[in-house]
Amino acid sequence: MKALVLTLALLGLSLTVGGCRKADLGSAHSPLVLERQVLPETPDLPKSAPLRGPDGCLNSAPAVTKAPPPPLHLSGRLGLWVAEVDPVTLAPVRAVATNPDRVFPLASTYKQAVLWAVLREFDAGRISPTERFDVTRQNQSLGGYPYDGTSLRDLSMRMIRFSDNTATDILHRRVGLDRVQAVADGLGLCHTRLILPTRDWWVAQVGLSETFNGTTRWASARGEDRLKLAMQIDRDAQAYRSDYLQRRLDDYFEQRYHPDDDLRVHNLSTPYELGTLLAHKFLKPGLSPRAQKWQHEVMASGYGRSALRVHHAGNVASFGGKGGNGWRILTYSGYFQTRDGRHVVYAFMQHGADQPYTMPLTKRAFAWINAGVDAVLSRQNSMMSKAAQD
Repeated sequence: MKALVLTLALLGLSLTVGGCRKADLGSAHSPLVLERQVLPETPDLPKSAPLRGPDGCLNSAPAVTKAPPPPLHLSGRLGLWVAEVDPVTLAPVRAVATNPDRVFPLASTYKQAVLWAVLREFDAGRISPTERFDVTRQNQSLGGYPYDGTSLRDLSMRMIRFSDNTATDILHRRVGLDRVQAVADGLGLCHTRLILPTRDWWVAQVGLSETFNGTTRWASARGEDRLKLAMQIDRDAQAYRSDYLQRRLDDYFEQRYHPDDDLRVHNLSTPYELGTLLAHKFLKPGLSPRAQKWQHEVMASGYGRSALRVHHAGNVASFGGKGGNGWRILTYSGYFQTRDGRHVVYAFMQHGADQPYTMPLTKRAFAWINAGVDAVLSRQNSMMSKAAQD
């Protein structure tokens, strides 16, 4: 039971009862019923494109209104970025934030970058959605996993809808570790690390990777040096059975866990950089119409829409989202377009929560996300209310 609970806590996996998902990164949680706060209007920002520095890295987040405090208690380090973005420049038009430039572990939220890399490879003609893959000792990660012979297209759906780690690792290795990292590097997201498949960071965290143990360069490595190290860590990770890795993780989290280890080994980002990635992924992905349709169908299956207050108000025309949870880690991110034509991205990050199993904190996380969305959309909401009164 201990190993099962830890696995669920690490992975955000689905429990299946009678063929129905009992929980999938909070998918069984009921919608929030907290009343809308009365919030000050958020001033408009210049609509110029996000700027990069001389090193090619995206500049820090622009000065924006501080996000309202979380309506419900959330422990640990917290970050939030909620922004309406201009669909042409992708610059934030209105935004609220808390710690937008602090680095957090992404957990399964990183998997949407794997999907984007897959779709780029599809458009380049280097992969086919009908390719089929078997589960092997080398590619099986923790938790549930797909049947042998599952197609690449179905693996992409399992990765987002069910947060399937084995599906993710198969796809990540198929497109190449560097091509997933290129999703961030091409946008100048220099604080965003996306290069390691799921099994790799757990193997490194428990001390089973000789490559990781033997280098001091990993944290600062970039480009070819980081790719070389990542490929060596990946080779180390494929040497272990998943059940053995699970036992080592149980021991690690019970005996010697330290939150700093998460920042050393996990894929990482900041709320602002992840929000920037989402704006590009959904509004200017550089994909063919067929690939964009694939992306929309898969990302719409990710968790978040049912937890958004604007959805229950009938004001969401399209949505894509992904969450992730781990030991004392919780992340949620997404994009939606309102029926009146506004484009909103959000990125919530929590690290070092008081409780190890963080999925029960989903309602608290979305209470804060919704408060941020209300603040960003408050100007138009107030204008619409005034028009209705007139």
